Amino acid sequence: MKTLVTGAAGFVGSHLVEKCIEAGHKVTAFVRYNSKNSWGWLDCSKYKNNIQVISGDIRDFDSVYAAMEGVENVFHLAALIGIPYSYVSPLAYIKTNIEGTYNVLESARRRGTPNVLVTSTSETYGTAQIVPMDENHPMVGQSPYSASKISSDNLSVSYSRSFGLPVKIVRPFNIYGPRQSARAIIPSVIIQILNGRRQLKLGNTVPTRDFTFVTDTANAFLEIAKVPLLNGQYVNVGMKHEISILNLVRLIARLMDVEIEVHSDELRVRPAGSEVGRLFSENAKLLFQTRWKPEYDLEKGLKETIQWLRENREKYKADIYNV
Repeated sequence: MKTLVTGAAGFVGSHLVEKCIEAGHKVTAFVRYNSKNSWGWLDCSKYKNNIQVISGDIRDFDSVYAAMEGVENVFHLAALIGIPYSYVSPLAYIKTNIEGTYNVLESARRRGTPNVLVTSTSETYGTAQIVPMDENHPMVGQSPYSASKISSDNLSVSYSRSFGLPVKIVRPFNIYGPRQSARAIIPSVIIQILNGRRQLKLGNTVPTRDFTFVTDTANAFLEIAKVPLLNGQYVNVGMKHEISILNLVRLIARLMDVEIEVHSDELRVRPAGSEVGRLFSENAKLLFQTRWKPEYDLEKGLKETIQWLRENREKYKADIYNV
């Protein structure tokens, strides 16, 4: 298949591009235009010579529409995802996450694209009201980021219902693994330890999360794409396993064989009403409707992530907290 991946230069997007190539897809990577001609993480990919790269802007309808010519599969991952920065510039999230998704959906409608996957997030659920959290859990916008993704999701469903667009909404829980930004909890902790710190600066350590390794997540995208029955539906991608942030940090320290102390950093703490206290995925729909089976439990995934960061920590500005 001819497949387009938006947000292809990023953490999850670059892994998904590689999985698509391994599955035999002819891949076009849509990356954000920049003057350095950087392809982000794809610059480091062993498959970079097998990828057609298009530079554009997901907020620009013309560049999105042009990139989707002749495409059979679209995996739409391009988005602003940093929750703290959504407090700084909510409008940026509206323009990128909502208008960007509109550009993909409308381009697909006009071009008759046969398969579209839109990337959502477990943050759309807010703090768990029922556990485990299935796709019928209420959606609560506890941050401008999550509100923008709720809007994007509802827009996607409306295009399915109004125009018959074959669109599926993939709702990953917390993804981790090689190439993730150091603003995320797992690489933040690992890099601080690798740099010799034993007193770690963290935000709120009480919330629980459900972590899925990045290549398992990418494989889930590919499996969901194969199931027409999932058109117009949300599909969780998670492990049905929760762990508190504090216990996660302790697990990382044990795997790295260090003793640590945890200290709260006000810069890293969300506003009280915006903090999502519990995320715990129900993944029955994914397991029942597809052939997806995860290859990594949390400990195996953390070990691989730690090793990758040992080899690549020079790529990170570890002493600067990036919202």
